[in-house]
Amino acid sequence: MVFGRKKRAEEPPVEPVDWRQVHKFVVGTVERPLTVKRKTAVSGPRAIRVPQGSEELRAFAPCAYVGTGPTLSLYEDPEGQRLLCSVDAPQEIGGERHHTVRDTDGNTIGTIRRIPPRRPFKHTWRIDQPGRPEIVGRNELVSGDSKAEVLGRTALKMAMVLADSAMSMGAEGGDTPTRPRTLEWRSAEETVMVSLGSTEMTLRASWLDRRLAFAFALVEDR
Repeated sequence: MVFGRKKRAEEPPVEPVDWRQVHKFVVGTVERPLTVKRKTAVSGPRAIRVPQGSEELRAFAPCAYVGTGPTLSLYEDPEGQRLLCSVDAPQEIGGERHHTVRDTDGNTIGTIRRIPPRRPFKHTWRIDQPGRPEIVGRNELVSGDSKAEVLGRTALKMAMVLADSAMSMGAEGGDTPTRPRTLEWRSAEETVMVSLGSTEMTLRASWLDRRLAFAFALVEDR
């Protein structure tokens, strides 16, 4: 009898999930990341991916695949044969940058609008979904409900900006990596979704068309 370590069973393929049921997603190529229990990472095509499983056996299931052409687009299959949605080239309208999102038939799903910055804050975002109130994307630190809360978060934001500037000046070369910011997306009093940069989204409103959240990830917060 030969004694030794048991060989770990090979993990099954990561199956795609229905994009309509997504509540949290990331954008990337990693299907199975390195973990304590997994010594080899597995990658796949760039896609909108839904985290699944425990932290030790985490997987990222695709629900829409990012197109490789010049147009921002998503497909339901990795071969790029079944279009899910596409994003028009940006248009400057009234000082705003508009990105129209369209379905497979060319009909408008909604519009993502980039609002110019107002000092000391960065630019903000709006999403227009037909039949729904405007969705406002604001920095999490200034999205409080009361004036006192807004002022308090503004002071905290300024303190963080000053701290980051000081660290940058003291670092070799003068530069530090830019941290992705957190945006809280609200419609009236409802929090519709929360985004971390353009790569991680948590969707809270069931009525939000997921394709608009996917499109914002393609447009990128910049």
